[in-house]
Amino acid sequence: MKLRNIISSSNDFRNEEDIILRDYLALERTKMANERTLLSYIRSSLYLLLGGIGIIQLDGFEGIHFLGYIALGLTVLLVLIGVYRFNLLKKNLKNYYAQIDQVK
Repeated sequence: MKLRNIISSSNDFRNEEDIILRDYLALERTKMANERTLLSYIRSSLYLLLGGIGIIQLDGFEGIHFLGYIALGLTVLLVLIGVYRFNLLKKNLKNYYAQIDQVK
C-alpha cells in the first residue's frame, strides 16, 4: 500500500471556481516542477549507474560486487518510476486543463 502511494498521485480533484491568472501561473509552475523532478530522477539514476559500474570494476573487492549489481538494478527502477510519475502528472494536468476549457 505504501509503495502505491509513493509511485502514484491523486487525480480526484474537480475545479468548481473561476480560474484567475494566479491559477494559470500555478499550473505552469507545476508543469515546470514536474519536468525538474524527472530530471532529478534521471540524474540520481546516472549517479547510481556510475557507482554501480565503479564498484563492479574494483579489483580485490569481489565480495561487494553484488552492491554494484544492486545499484545497476536500482538505476533501471529509478528511471522507470521517474518516467511513470512524470507521465501520470502530465496526464492529470492535461485533464485539469480540459476542465478549465470546459468552464470558459
